[in-house]
Amino acid sequence: MLMMLIVVVVVSSALLIGAAWGIWGNMSERLEGFLIAVAGGALVLSLVSELVEPAIAQSSLHVATGGVAAGAVVFALVDYLIDEKWGPDSGGGLLAAITLDGIPENLALGVALIGTGPAGVAALAGSIFLSNLPEAAGGAKEMASSDSGSRDARSKWRIMAIWGATAAILSLAAIAGNLLLAGVGEGWLAFIRCFAAGAVVASLSTEVFPTAFRKDHHLAGIATALGLVLAFILGQIGGG
Repeated sequence: MLMMLIVVVVVSSALLIGAAWGIWGNMSERLEGFLIAVAGGALVLSLVSELVEPAIAQSSLHVATGGVAAGAVVFALVDYLIDEKWGPDSGGGLLAAITLDGIPENLALGVALIGTGPAGVAALAGSIFLSNLPEAAGGAKEMASSDSGSRDARSKWRIMAIWGATAAILSLAAIAGNLLLAGVGEGWLAFIRCFAAGAVVASLSTEVFPTAFRKDHHLAGIATALGLVLAFILGQIGGG
C-alpha cells in the first residue's frame, strides 16, 4: 500500500509541476515537442514490456490482442467526441485529452503494481511521469494564453486548481486499478492490462506523437529513441 501511494504521488506530481511550469515558467515550443517525444518513446517500451508481454505470458495472444484492440477503439471513439465538443487545439480540449490519456495510463500503473516487480513499476511510473510533465505544461500554457484574464493571479491559480483536480482524478484511477482489481483472475487481469495499453497506444498515435512532431519536427525521431533508452535504463535500475 505504501509503495502504491509513493508511486501515485510521484506520477501525479508531474501534472502539478508541469502545469506550474506552463503557467509561470518559460517553455519554448521546440523544448515542449522534444520532451513529449521523449515521453512517447518511453511509454512505447514500457507498455510492451510491462503490460503486453506479461499479459501474453499470463493468458494468451488472443486475449492480449483483443484487449489492445478494444482499448484502442474505445479511446478513439471518446477522443473523437472530445475533439468535436471542445476542439483539438483549445485548452479545454487539451485538458480533456490528457485526462482521457491519463486514466488508462494510471489504471495500468495500478494494475502493474499487482504482482509486478520493482523494475516494471519503475519503468512504467517513470515513463508516465515523463509523459505527464510536458503535456501538463503545454496544456496549462494553452489555457493561460487563451484566458482573457490570464494575467490576473487568481486566474492562474484557478487554472492550477483545475490541474490539481485532474491529478486527483488520475490518482484515484491508479488506486482503483490496484485495489479493485487485486482479486481478479489472471485472464481478466491480462485483458485489462492490454485494454489500458491499447488506449495509451491510441493516444500516442493521435495526440502525443503528432503534437511532438508539430512542435519539433527536426528532433522528434531522436527524442523518441532517447525515450526508449530512458525507459530501458529505468527498468534496469529498478531491477538492480
